Amino acid sequence: MVMDTRKNKGYWFLITFSSILLLFLIVGQSYSLIDYNYIVSIGLQESSEEVTKVGIAWLKAFAIGDTLAYIPLLLLGIIGMIKKRKWGYFSMFASLAISVYWPIVNLSAIYLAKNDINLNADKYVSFSIILPILSIYGLWGMFYLYKNRLELKQ
Repeated sequence: MVMDTRKNKGYWFLITFSSILLLFLIVGQSYSLIDYNYIVSIGLQESSEEVTKVGIAWLKAFAIGDTLAYIPLLLLGIIGMIKKRKWGYFSMFASLAISVYWPIVNLSAIYLAKNDINLNADKYVSFSIILPILSIYGLWGMFYLYKNRLELKQ
């Protein structure tokens, strides 16, 4: 039995949230490898004054990983889910697992290095809200895919 995706709010929430996240990842992560200073200027990355040069290396390493693995998996997941393909289900599940993991790592690093980095209070607040939301999205999405696995896969 194939899910009637036209009426399934969970399916469309997953596709919509994933598509918005994909756009932010392409701009904030992939484009930061081309023009890091521009991405800092629009607030999607931190400056060396905020996180030190080692922090910048860490952020760029995440950007490389996201560009080579996370973004392609998320894109394939979105396309494959829309086309109702089994590979889309697996790609989406893999990208959701990454969505659980990386916000936890980044939020932990921010708090473990709070005495060594110079983030303003607004960023601490926004990171403390946004990053857990991303992990919850990943957990919810994996649960959703697992719960609907027989209906989604072909």
